[in-house]
Amino acid sequence: MFVVATAGHVDHGKSTLVRALTGEEPDRWDEERRRGLTIDLGYASTTLDDGRTVAFVDVPGHRRFVPNMLAGVGPVPAVMFVVAADDGWMPQSAEHLDALAALRVRHGILVITRSDLLEPELALAEAREALAGTPLADIPAVCVSAVTGEGMDRLRAELARLGSLLPRPDPDADVRLWVDRSFTIGGAGTVVTGTLPAGTICVGDSLELGPSGPRVTVRGLQSLGHKQDEVTAVARVAVNLRGVAADDVPRGGTLVTPGRWRAVDTVDVRVDGRTDALPEQVMVHLGAAAVAARIRPLDERHARLTISAPLPMRIGDRLILREPGADRIPSGAVVLDPAPPELRRRGAARRRADELAQAPESPELESELRRRGVAHVDDLRAWGVTAPPVGEAYRGWLIDPEWAAVLAERLVEAVRGHDRDDPLDPGLPTEAARRALDLPDAALLEAVLAQPAAASLRAEGGRVTAGVGSTLPERVHAAAEQVAERLRAAPFDAPTADELAELGLGPRELAACERAGLIIGLGPGVWLGPDVYDEAVRRLRQLPQPFTPSTARTHLDSSRRVVMPLLEALAARGLTRREGDDGHVVL
Repeated sequence: MFVVATAGHVDHGKSTLVRALTGEEPDRWDEERRRGLTIDLGYASTTLDDGRTVAFVDVPGHRRFVPNMLAGVGPVPAVMFVVAADDGWMPQSAEHLDALAALRVRHGILVITRSDLLEPELALAEAREALAGTPLADIPAVCVSAVTGEGMDRLRAELARLGSLLPRPDPDADVRLWVDRSFTIGGAGTVVTGTLPAGTICVGDSLELGPSGPRVTVRGLQSLGHKQDEVTAVARVAVNLRGVAADDVPRGGTLVTPGRWRAVDTVDVRVDGRTDALPEQVMVHLGAAAVAARIRPLDERHARLTISAPLPMRIGDRLILREPGADRIPSGAVVLDPAPPELRRRGAARRRADELAQAPESPELESELRRRGVAHVDDLRAWGVTAPPVGEAYRGWLIDPEWAAVLAERLVEAVRGHDRDDPLDPGLPTEAARRALDLPDAALLEAVLAQPAAASLRAEGGRVTAGVGSTLPERVHAAAEQVAERLRAAPFDAPTADELAELGLGPRELAACERAGLIIGLGPGVWLGPDVYDEAVRRLRQLPQPFTPSTARTHLDSSRRVVMPLLEALAARGLTRREGDDGHVVL
């Protein structure tokens, strides 16, 4: 199936043409039929000679119903633009063309109707002139009469050709169904309709009513009046929902894949014309939604939109900007950033415009990482960017390689600066390093440390350290060597606190010596050499097993102050085990 929207001035025969093509009545409401005027959206379908089905969204042409027209055109990739031979190009023709140009619709057919009432050449020439310079400039044209049937076979052939030209939608894409009708059916409950532009909906699926909204269950599906177990884009679809009232799903609401979309109220866009030609307040049309927004120009082509009601937007979404209370559409726009940074400092708007000038109009991973530095895969997917599997990221974070290289240089300077300022506490704690680089997660430090510029750094013990070997001040290192010399002669004769203090070794100095691998702290006030555990095991193995703390104290020529924490440390490392009330065994 493919879907085509009608467009054109009021009473130019759009609904009559759809009726002639499909044999179905697109005007569903009594008032529409009574007045002979399409007020809301109508739907009908037919099967073409090549077996492909085309569904029509018949939009109103009257100027009072422009928002209804935009709700029907928004999600549809192709158009059947209708101009009456006996009336020619008219004001609503131009307004519909403005909307289609804003959406950059480039697939369609120009149909000159009522060719039995007047020669169509003049109307065709007028329409061609109006379409020139728009994405629809080169679409094929067909002159028809729905009354006599003239040209209808050729129109059906052109529709088949149009269907073959349309890009194939991704059946696995995240669902975003814009609701254009919502009503209640007795015995079934709430039913919503819309055009599914991408993805697949299945009976039993759980969807969100708007991003982060309540979950609803797909109770049933219909497409073209037939029940379906699943519907794949592009398609007109009616969805029977469980868990929500019809009044809670208004036109412009969305059904989306859970967890894959973000409702945003601020976006940065690139406009088709100039921002100085735009009013300060506009109506933004996206899909079937229409919301008020305020425009803040950033430069001649880029602006920030602050939207009154959050919408699920992604990079590349095309917006229609319409003057409130009027039919004029001064511009279209494309979403470049659905999660823009705040503009606080002087000159921030100009710098932001310079950044946006380099941004592509479609989601690209390299571009987003280059602009943001770091991003989480969940955010990227919500913005429409294809991200690698989470397993390849750092806790789901990705970092731009060039930014990682810049941060590596900063990290080296940060570690060196810390060591200069506090030589007794060498190495930057991991959290301090994260803050210094303004990283959202410390896991990204691994990516920074992998850069060549950070080759002199290493991460160990919850710190990022520079170089190899001791970075102790000379006086502290000399004092530690005196302690080490004493312990080499008597490995279990731990110096007292007073003796350490006489050497200038206080708590901070001793902790630094331990980090440098010069001594080991067994407990409060007990400091021994770095090889004490191996030496203790060697000597204690010489004793009859099991042995007591008293026997160990005598054999090691030490004191209870040292032996008791030493035995606890040996047991904690699995080098000895307790046996009985007071016995110990070397393993």
